[in-house]
Formats: sequence, structure tokens, C-alpha cells
Amino acid sequence: MTYDIFNPPQLGPAKGWNNAMLAPAGGRVLFIAGQTARTADGTFAEGGFVEQFAAALDNVLTALDAAGGTPADIGRMSLYVTDVQAYRDNLKELGAIWRPRMGRNYPAMALFGVTGLVDPEALIEIETTAVIPPPDGGNDPRPRQA
Repeated sequence: MTYDIFNPPQLGPAKGWNNAMLAPAGGRVLFIAGQTARTADGTFAEGGFVEQFAAALDNVLTALDAAGGTPADIGRMSLYVTDVQAYRDNLKELGAIWRPRMGRNYPAMALFGVTGLVDPEALIEIETTAVIPPPDGGNDPRPRQA
């Protein structure tokens, strides 16, 4: 999906995100629920904040792929973290995780510091919205079933 990106100069420079992204007509909107570092067997990815970020992002991308999307289709992402300072302290490591998975795609993003998440072990939860091109270029109005 190719978005029109808007970063008005009045908002200052966008670094690691975009301020607004407009999807072209005809795309299918995919809402991906908040994903944590929980694995398929119900356990959590081992490690700290950086490892949980990688696992949560991988879970987002797994759901996206199941719906026929790619990282470029992501237009909005919200990060909920239990420790904002851990996010700030690990920006370089998080960038090294981001680039191989997301490339140069920087959605409209928000980061929220929270006191806790539903999964008590979770340090981060990532919620995403993507717009996926229709499988036939827009001619089939029927919804796809996963």
C-alpha cells in the first residue's frame, strides 16, 4: 500500500514516525489487536524490553501476513509500554530490530506509558492498523475470510 504522507512543518520534524498517512481509496482496513511477546504456547519471549519489543512486533507482522498484508501496509501503530525510560534507553537496539522487519516504513505512531498491561509479564503491547490493497486490485467487493 502506498500512503500519502503528511508531515506539516508546523509540527516539527518527524523522527521515526509520520504525523499523518492517507490511504488510497479501495484498500481494506485491518485492525490488529494489541500484541505482546506471548508465544504460541502461551509463554513469554525470554529477555527484557528489547526482546519483548522484537517478539511483539513479530506477532503483529504474523497477523498482518495472515491477512495478506506487508509491513508497508501499516499506517498506524500504538505502543503501550510499562517503562517509557526503557524505550528511550534502547532506541538504538529497537532501531536494529525495526529496520529488518519494517524497512523504511514509519507509520503514524504514538507511545503510551502505562502502569500495567493485561498480561502481567508484558512490558510492551503493540496495536496496529493497516490498509491492504484488495487481492484483485479493487474489483471484488466481497470480504475475504481468513
